[in-house]
Amino acid sequence: MAIVTVKNKYQVVIPQSVRDKVRINIGDLLEARAERGRITLSPKSVVDRAIAEGLEDIRKGRVRGPFNTVEEMLASLKGKAGKSGRRKTSRVR
Repeated sequence: MAIVTVKNKYQVVIPQSVRDKVRINIGDLLEARAERGRITLSPKSVVDRAIAEGLEDIRKGRVRGPFNTVEEMLASLKGKAGKSGRRKTSRVR
């Protein structure tokens, strides 16, 4: 068991033996939680918003494919673009 000291700005140093066990490196993100009078630090990774939305689409079944050829993929994309609801507007001169 490693004992650490809380410094004057409430900072603590995670001992190397603990960092090595959970593979924490400089720049890694940790989630801090207070649980039953204890502080728990858990390694976390940040997911880009676009990736998170894509993963949500996959979970909800809002996907197309897999495709066997590029042509199949392009046909699917063109079909989707044609149904986007955009209308041609006439220009007033």
